[in-house]
Amino acid sequence: MLTKTFVIQNPTGMHARPASLFVQKATSFNCEINLIKGTKKVNGKSIMGVMTLGLAKGDEITLEVSGEQEQAAMEELGKILEMVHE
Repeated sequence: MLTKTFVIQNPTGMHARPASLFVQKATSFNCEINLIKGTKKVNGKSIMGVMTLGLAKGDEITLEVSGEQEQAAMEELGKILEMVHE
C-alpha cells in the first residue's frame, strides 16, 4: 500500500470536470484507490464519493492506493490532484 498527501491546486477546487477525470483514470488501474480528507474516506473510483469530499483549492487530500498497479496509479492520480484545470 502507498499513501501520499497532495494539495489541491485548481482555483475552483475539485469540481465535476476534474473529479470525472480523476475517476476515469482511477478506474483504469487494477488496484484499490481511496481518497481521505480529515476523517472521511471515499472510494476514488466513485464520482459521488469524490464529489462528496467538496475539495477546494488548498485542501490537503491523502491518496491511498493498494494493488498490482499502485505505483503507476499514485503517479498518475497525484498529477491530476495537483493539476490546474480550466
